[in-house]
Amino acid sequence: MTDPAGSPALRDADVPAVWRSLGLPGLADIHVHFLPEGMLRKVWQFFDERGERDGVPWTITYRDTEDERLATVRRLGLRAVPSLTYAHKPGMSAWLNEWCTEFAARVPDALHSATLFPEPGNADYLARALDSGARLVKMHVQVGAYDPSDRILDDAWDQLQQCGVPVVIHCGSGPAPGRFTGVGPVREVLGRFPDLTLVIAHAGLPEYLEFADLATEFANVHLDTTMVGTDFTERFAPMPSGYVDRWRDLQHKVVLGSDFPNIPYPYAHQIEVLQRLDLGDAWMRDVLWHNGARLMGLDAAAR
Repeated sequence: MTDPAGSPALRDADVPAVWRSLGLPGLADIHVHFLPEGMLRKVWQFFDERGERDGVPWTITYRDTEDERLATVRRLGLRAVPSLTYAHKPGMSAWLNEWCTEFAARVPDALHSATLFPEPGNADYLARALDSGARLVKMHVQVGAYDPSDRILDDAWDQLQQCGVPVVIHCGSGPAPGRFTGVGPVREVLGRFPDLTLVIAHAGLPEYLEFADLATEFANVHLDTTMVGTDFTERFAPMPSGYVDRWRDLQHKVVLGSDFPNIPYPYAHQIEVLQRLDLGDAWMRDVLWHNGARLMGLDAAAR
C-alpha cells in the first residue's frame, strides 16, 4: 500500500515517531476492542465469512493472543486500552460488564468500559458498572438491531447525561444498513437528552454529512475517525466532496478511533490517512491526543 504520491506507506514501527514529532505523550484511541475470547473469535469468524460472501476480503490484521495485542497497542503508543464490548441480544450486557470490570482490574492501562441493551434492568446494571469505575460505554445499534430512542433506555441515558461518561455508538448505516441505523433515532435521543456525550463511531459512515451536522448542533457530540478515509473504506463509503472541511471546522470534536484489532490493514494506515488530509499540526494534536484524552479522562497533558 502506498500513498497517492507513491511514497512508502507508514509502518506500525513509525507511528511513535509521528506522535513524538507533534510533542504528544502518545495516542488517545477511543475505539479499541478487547473482548472475551469466545466472543472475539465469533467476531473474527463473522468478518471472515463476510469477506467470502461479498468478495471483499476482510482479513483480521491482528489475529493474535490478548497478550500480543496488548503489547502491540503499547508499542504504538496507546496510553489507555478500552475494551468496548457490546451486546447483540438481551441478557448479555450484565456479564459483559462484569468481564470489563475484570479486564480493567488485571490490565493496568485498561480504560474501564461498559455496555447496555434495551432490556429490563438496563439502568440498574449500568449503574453498577459506573459505580465500579466504568468511564466509557459502547453501544452498537447495527449489530444489536435496536432503536436507541426506545423509552426503555431513558433512565440509562439520563444517568449518562448526568455523569458525562462518553458513549461510543455505532449508529451509521455502514457497512450495511439496519432498521434503526442512521441519524434519525440518535437525533430523537438528543432531543430528550441534549447534553449527552456521544462519540459517533466511524463518523457515522456513510451518513457522514448528517452526523457532522449533529456534531455541529450538539455541544457534546463527537465523531471518531475509525476506518474513515482508509483505502479499504473508500471503496464502499467514500468521504463526500467537501467533507474534509467539516473535519477542519470540528477540530475539537474529531477523535482518533481505529477498531483495533478487527481491521483489514495495519494500524499505521489510519494515522497515514489523517496525515494525508493535511489539516495541520494543531489539528493532528487534537485528534491524535487532546480530544480523546479529554473524553477518556487521561492525564493533564490533554488540557
